[in-house]
Amino acid sequence: MKYKILLFALIFMSQINAQDTIIKLWPKGKVPNQLVSNDKEIHKKEGILLISNVQEPTIEVFLPAKQNATGKAVLIFPGGGYGILAYDWEGTDIAKFLNGKGIAGIVVKYRLPSDVSQTNKQNVPLIDAQRALRMVRYHAKGFNITKDKIGIIGFSAGGHLASTLGTHFEESVYVAIDDVDTESARPDFMALGYPVISMGPMTHEGSKGNLLGNSPTQNLQDYFSNEKQVTRNTPPTFLLHATDDNAVPVENSLLFYKALKDKGVSATMHIYPKGGHGFSLALNDPYLKGWTALMYDWIVSLE
Repeated sequence: MKYKILLFALIFMSQINAQDTIIKLWPKGKVPNQLVSNDKEIHKKEGILLISNVQEPTIEVFLPAKQNATGKAVLIFPGGGYGILAYDWEGTDIAKFLNGKGIAGIVVKYRLPSDVSQTNKQNVPLIDAQRALRMVRYHAKGFNITKDKIGIIGFSAGGHLASTLGTHFEESVYVAIDDVDTESARPDFMALGYPVISMGPMTHEGSKGNLLGNSPTQNLQDYFSNEKQVTRNTPPTFLLHATDDNAVPVENSLLFYKALKDKGVSATMHIYPKGGHGFSLALNDPYLKGWTALMYDWIVSLE
C-alpha cells in the first residue's frame, strides 16, 4: 500500500514538474461508483467548449507566477445542468482571471450523473468534488498554496455542486483509498454564481432530473436542497445572481443567503437587475462585469 501511495505521489509530482497541468483525481481502477460501460467522454467546441459523459475526472491547475502568488487557491466547478460542463466559459476563463490576481485557479472536470456508467449517481459529483479539494490540500506545498486558503466557486449546476461540497464536506460518500483522503474536504470560502441551490419548487428542473432522476424521494430532495443543509460550519459565502434569470430563479440565492444568515455564517450577496443566466465573466457588460472585482475584494477581506 505504501509503495502504491509513493508511486502515485511520484507520478503526480512528475506531472507538475513536466508542466502537464491536468491531473487525474483517482488512480486507475480506483474510481468510486464507476461501472464498466461503453460510454465515451465527448468534447465539443460550439463557441464554448462543452464536455459531456465525463469518464476520467481531473483537475486542471493554473498557477500564477511565483512572485505574484498570494498562496490562495480556488477550485472551479463549471455549470451545465449536470448534463454537460461549460468547461472554458465557466472554468478555464475563470482560472485565468484568478491568476491575474495572484490566485491559483483549479478547474474540476467532475463526473456527470449517469445511469449507465455509475452506481448511486446522485453522489458521484460530490465524490469527485471532495476528492479534488483533498488532493489540492494534500499537494498544497507543491502548488505554492497555503492549506487554509483554499476556496471554491461554482456556476449554475456547478454552483449546486459547490454549495453541496460547502454543506456536505463531512459526509462519507466514498471509501478512503490513500493519504489524500486524510485531508479535510471543507472549503475555506465559497463563491456561487447564479447557483442552483434548492431541489424544491424553485429548482432548475433539468439539473434536478439529471442529478436525482425522475421520481426522487422527498428525503433525497431535502438532502440535496442545500438551503436546508447549512450549519454554523458552512464556509463564508459570496453569492451572485441576476433578477431576470429565467433558468435558475434568483430565489435560489435568496434562500441560501437566508439560511446562512440564520446560522450566523458570514455571507455577501450581489443581485443585479439584469444579466440573465450563464453570464460568466460578463466582459461585454460594463456594469455586470464588476462582479469579479467585488468577489476579489471579498476574498481579500477574509484575511
